[in-house]
Amino acid sequence: MKPAGVVRKVDQLGRIVLPKSLRKRYQMNEGDPVEILVQGDHIILERYRPRCVFCGVLEDVREFKERYLCVKCMAEMAHLRR
Repeated sequence: MKPAGVVRKVDQLGRIVLPKSLRKRYQMNEGDPVEILVQGDHIILERYRPRCVFCGVLEDVREFKERYLCVKCMAEMAHLRR
């Protein structure tokens, strides 16, 4: 993990502001969902990308009844119905 060289303070409501240069570099726009991950002592912010609820992959994910499923898991579920 490479430090960005930027220090920000947390405000009264627990918010921090991401500098415009970082938002631009990582293509983060106002209103974009951000996922907060914890890894040991580190808090990691990532642009949110839906994952399959069964296997966790990010590729070929489709929304179905407000849940996300990958094509492979959908095919396996279809196979079970037969």
